[in-house]
Amino acid sequence: MSNFKAPWRNMSAIRTGRSFDLGKMNLPQLWFAYLTYPTILLYFALIAVSAWAALHFSTALWATLIPVPVVIVVYPLAWYAIHRFILHGRWLYRNHWTASLWKRIHFDHHQDPHLLDVLFGSPLNTVPTMAIITMPIGGLIAGWSGAFCALSTALVMTCIYEFFHCIQHLAYKPRWKWVADIKQLHVLHHFHDEDGNYGITNYVPDRLFSSFYREARDRPRSKHVFNLGYDIEEAHRYPWVMDLTGSPPKDRPDGARPAAARTASGHNRAA
Repeated sequence: MSNFKAPWRNMSAIRTGRSFDLGKMNLPQLWFAYLTYPTILLYFALIAVSAWAALHFSTALWATLIPVPVVIVVYPLAWYAIHRFILHGRWLYRNHWTASLWKRIHFDHHQDPHLLDVLFGSPLNTVPTMAIITMPIGGLIAGWSGAFCALSTALVMTCIYEFFHCIQHLAYKPRWKWVADIKQLHVLHHFHDEDGNYGITNYVPDRLFSSFYREARDRPRSKHVFNLGYDIEEAHRYPWVMDLTGSPPKDRPDGARPAAARTASGHNRAA
C-alpha cells in the first residue's frame, strides 16, 4: 500500500506535451483518464439519453430489445469495413478536402499509437457514423424505439471497444488471457503489418476476410506500418497532411515505440 499513488495525484507524470501517453501509464491511471475523458463522458450521456428515448417510444419491451443482438453482430462487421477500406485506404489523404479528416481519424494514431487523445475518434465523426449504421437497423425492427435502442447498444459497444483499445497501447501486461491475446494481435497491427488484424476486441471479420495473422513470422514486416503508405514520396505528391502536421511523415513513432516493439517480440516468443 505504501507504494500506491492515487492516479489523480500523478497526472502530470503521465502527460507528454498535449496528450496522455499510454506508454507511460499504469492501469489505475488509465481508469482515471478513461472515466474522466470528455469523449467518454459524452458517450455515457448519449447512452442514457438514447436508452431513455428507446423506452419512451417503446410499446413492447421485448420488441425494443431485439436490435441489441442484431447490432452486436452487425457493428463489428461495419467497423471492420470502415477500418480496412476507409481508414487504411489512400483516397482520403489524396483529396484536399478530406486530408485533414484522415489525418485526425487514423494517421495520427498510427504515427504515435500511444497518444490517448488521438486514439479516441472525434465524436463529430464517430456519433453520426454509429447513428447511420445502427439506427436504420433498429428502426426497421421496432420503429423509433428500436432505433434508439440500437444507437444505445452501439455507444455501449464503442465504450467497451475504446477501453480495450487503450489497454492494447498501455504499458501493462494483462492477466486475463483473452485480453493478452487481443493485445498481441493489435500490437502486430501497429508494429509489424498494418494490412491485417483490423479488429480490436473481435477478430471474427479478420478470419472471415483473410486478414488475420497471429504471429510476426506469419508475414513480412510492412515498411508502411507507421505511415499507412503516406511516405515522403506520397507527402510531396499530396502535401495536405504534411502541411497540417508541420513535418514529414515518420517511419516510426516517438516515445514508447521501443517498449511496445519489445512487448510485441516478447509476445511472439511466448507464442
